Formats: sequence, C-alpha cells, structure tokens
Amino acid sequence: MRRAEAAHARQDEREWAVERRARTRQLIELGGLVQKAGLVDLLKDDRAALYGGLLELAYQLQGDQDGRLPDLWRRRGRRAFQADAPEAPRGPQ
Repeated sequence: MRRAEAAHARQDEREWAVERRARTRQLIELGGLVQKAGLVDLLKDDRAALYGGLLELAYQLQGDQDGRLPDLWRRRGRRAFQADAPEAPRGPQ
C-alpha cells in the first residue's frame, strides 16, 4: 500500500506538487554544495556557525557596491567543479 502511495505521489502532476518537488530538489542540491565545500566537517556540523557564516556572506553581498564578489565566487566555484570532474576518456591517438 505504501509503495503504491509513494509511486502515486511521484507521478502527481498538480502544479503545487511539481513546484514542491522542484523546491525540495533545489534545497537538497544546495545542501550538497555545503557538504562538498567541506563546511559540515570543518564546523563539526555546527548549524548555528554555518548559518552565521551564510549570514556573513549575505552581509558582504549587501555591501558589495560594484558587484565583484559573485563574479569572484563564480570563478572559484567553476574551477573547483572542473578540478573535481572526472577526466573524459580519451580516444585512440
């Protein structure tokens, strides 16, 4: 019975259900970034410290009059993603 209900919930195409699943996926992905950055281990899963750090980032963004911080962070993030990406298999040379 539970499996049938779970399967039905996954197939629910009502607008609110689709939006809720999209929001849930977004939050899971954001949590994954926190983990990937190593913050969970560095802060020993101290959620108050993690939240405080995120508030500090928001504060810095509010004071970033020329808008350079997001560009700097984006470049760093892209380099980190590229460094973590597995190398593509090479064909015959």
